Amino acid sequence: MSWFKRLTKNISGERKELPEGLWTKCEGCGEIIHRSQLELNLWTCHKCNYHFRINSYDYINILIDKGTFKEIDKKIRSVDVLNFVDTKPYKERLKEAMKKTGLNEAIVTGLGKMNGISVVIGVMDFRFIGGSMGSVVGEKVARAIEKAYKTKNPLIIVSSSGGARMMESALSLMQMAKTAAMLTKLAEARIPYISVLTDPTTGGVTASYAMLGDINIAEPGALIGFAGPRVIKQATGKDLPEGFQRAEFLLEHGFIDLIVHRKELKNKLVQILKLLLEK
Repeated sequence: MSWFKRLTKNISGERKELPEGLWTKCEGCGEIIHRSQLELNLWTCHKCNYHFRINSYDYINILIDKGTFKEIDKKIRSVDVLNFVDTKPYKERLKEAMKKTGLNEAIVTGLGKMNGISVVIGVMDFRFIGGSMGSVVGEKVARAIEKAYKTKNPLIIVSSSGGARMMESALSLMQMAKTAAMLTKLAEARIPYISVLTDPTTGGVTASYAMLGDINIAEPGALIGFAGPRVIKQATGKDLPEGFQRAEFLLEHGFIDLIVHRKELKNKLVQILKLLLEK
């Protein structure tokens, strides 16, 4: 029965390949989204509101008024003081991460304005060794806190991290106490600190500055916790509740204050800052 067979090789002529990266599949619902549409929607799915991971400068462009951002401490970079080697030397990992991301570390810090309000901001970048917190990340966070203290401007930190950087051993763990102590100084001066938790925010970052905000805000669906769900399940031997460690679960149990869609994040932050800065 010939009507079930294609009589020509290609009805429309030569097959045209799509440029790489032009289309993206949503990990939440499977929707195929054009890159330009995704960018217009601030890298969130228009169908299910799934929030894609974005880099630090993308967040800065979303949150900070155009032309007002001034980066600080850009040249600080990690060194391999322990000569650490796992499947490859830590020195190589650092070089690869720098080449891949164009960053010197897993956080970008600076000063800028949000609807005219001066702020100090730090944005973590998961692309850089999983956004892990080593000595330099801790130092840059501490310096950002100090800058907020001296300028008396509110501090905003956007977290995206797998936790402490294992290649720096105890040196990375020390950053938890260091950053928490610095935030105490900020709190005593009554300078607002808002923490924004994105997917994922885990480990030592969660156990320190990420959960110490005067207001803790999460993006929808963000994974937030100390140990991961798989590790907890193995340790307890029990099945975990549905949605365990997701932003919605944490909001329901009082661990965070708000869940805000990325498209509404800047306006919500400005609204909160105005309330906190009122005298």
